[in-house]
Amino acid sequence: MATTICFIIWVLFITDTAWTRSVRQVYEANDPEDWMVHDFHCPRECFCPPSFPTALYCENRALKAIPAIPSRIWYLYLENNLIETIPEKPFENATQLRWINLNKNKITNYGIEKGALSQLKKLLFLFLEDNELEEVPSPLPRSLEQLQLARNKVSRIPQGTFSNLENLTLLDLQHNKLLDNAFQRDTFKGLKNLMQLNMAKNSLRNMPPRLPANTMQLFLDNNSIEGIPENYFNVIPKVAFLRLNHNKLSDAGLPSSGFNVSSILDLQLSHNQLTKVPRISAHLQHLHLDHNKIKHVNVSVICPTTPITLPAEHDSFSYGPHLRYLRLDGNEIKPPIPMDLMTCFRLLQAVII
Repeated sequence: MATTICFIIWVLFITDTAWTRSVRQVYEANDPEDWMVHDFHCPRECFCPPSFPTALYCENRALKAIPAIPSRIWYLYLENNLIETIPEKPFENATQLRWINLNKNKITNYGIEKGALSQLKKLLFLFLEDNELEEVPSPLPRSLEQLQLARNKVSRIPQGTFSNLENLTLLDLQHNKLLDNAFQRDTFKGLKNLMQLNMAKNSLRNMPPRLPANTMQLFLDNNSIEGIPENYFNVIPKVAFLRLNHNKLSDAGLPSSGFNVSSILDLQLSHNQLTKVPRISAHLQHLHLDHNKIKHVNVSVICPTTPITLPAEHDSFSYGPHLRYLRLDGNEIKPPIPMDLMTCFRLLQAVII
């Protein structure tokens, strides 16, 4: 059990590396003595807190244009305004920007001046949620680590958009208008360090092609995905958290090996069209299968046939299949729970039927 706990901690640590690293970089403010050399001009439309001289708060002010950003600013808050364009000029002196929040505005792709964002060589976080974007903006600075584009109208990803974003660890495209034809085989080429990809609430019928090899969290809930290609997960050997809730997956759409992928720890397949429990890996810890069409659980089929190999001195009870949480409610299964289910998955702590 100690080995399992250590592995989980390692996965969570790696997943949070981007956030931890970025937050550390972002919050490493200059020495207070250095601030004395900066211009403390504050745009009249905004608020500059004396205790936080590297931040500029311009949110909720019905602004239609971005004011000139002083050179000392690291954190720029412009959310919930009426801004339609991102020109180069306001950012001419903003060479230290790490964080820009432009959520809940009216920005379109035509309103972003070419080079306005790519000139920000130290930018780590870019928030453009709840705008009017129809494609992923480009070019973007190579330094970028997180790109948040949820709740736009994105249906296109121009070729080469991600080619230079090797530092990006999180890409959020949920709740847009993506179809399968938005992706080419090389769409994600260049995202060497991407760990979390969120494309929930789009209109995909197929799994996206050629995902970055370091992807650990893949969220595809609320699409119309019907099947998963054979050996699909071979190209993302580190995927640990996979969400496919609210799709159209059926037994015929799953490969013969099912989700027998050793890296997956949390698998969510709720609200699909499955009639049987798919094959799983002995390493899987959480399995969500609620609200499908499953009538019974064939333990002889789903019980992992390749147990984890351990030295003879280890307790096999503690080191068998790792499944701890199983949700099966909303199906056609009737209690009681089959005893052989508990015999196979000895670490089960919760079974919901």
